[in-house]
Amino acid sequence: MKHFKKATSKHLGELLVERGVISHEQLTISLDYQKKNSGHLLGEVLVDLKFATEKDIAQALTCQYGFPYLPLSSYEIDAEVIRSVPENVCRQFCLVPIDKIGKSLTVAMSNPLNVQALEDVELITGCSVQVFVSTATDVKQSIDKYYIAE
Repeated sequence: MKHFKKATSKHLGELLVERGVISHEQLTISLDYQKKNSGHLLGEVLVDLKFATEKDIAQALTCQYGFPYLPLSSYEIDAEVIRSVPENVCRQFCLVPIDKIGKSLTVAMSNPLNVQALEDVELITGCSVQVFVSTATDVKQSIDKYYIAE
């Protein structure tokens, strides 16, 4: 199982407070909400409560773990790369393949810490997977754009 080394020891909430994205009070509210509604990631809770945007969360994850951030809206993806990962896998894990060089596949995903997703994609493609962070909205729009009924 893969484990990701943090680029900083700070938690997501701390980073967002430091960056002025949310207040300490909003963090406390979000953490309480998260405890009562288990299964939700803090980033999802912050977005649901409209305390932060998806982009704010993606950029904080970039800071926290060192994953590069990639806004997908202006990114063109080759059809052969798209075909390397089935649409249902992309929708299930909220990821999209964006580039392939040899046996290295680069994906953009909203939750780059989803080890199961990475292991499944590696198994399906036979490639080692490199990760970029993107927003869930960007990923879903790319899936809709590139996985049109063939």
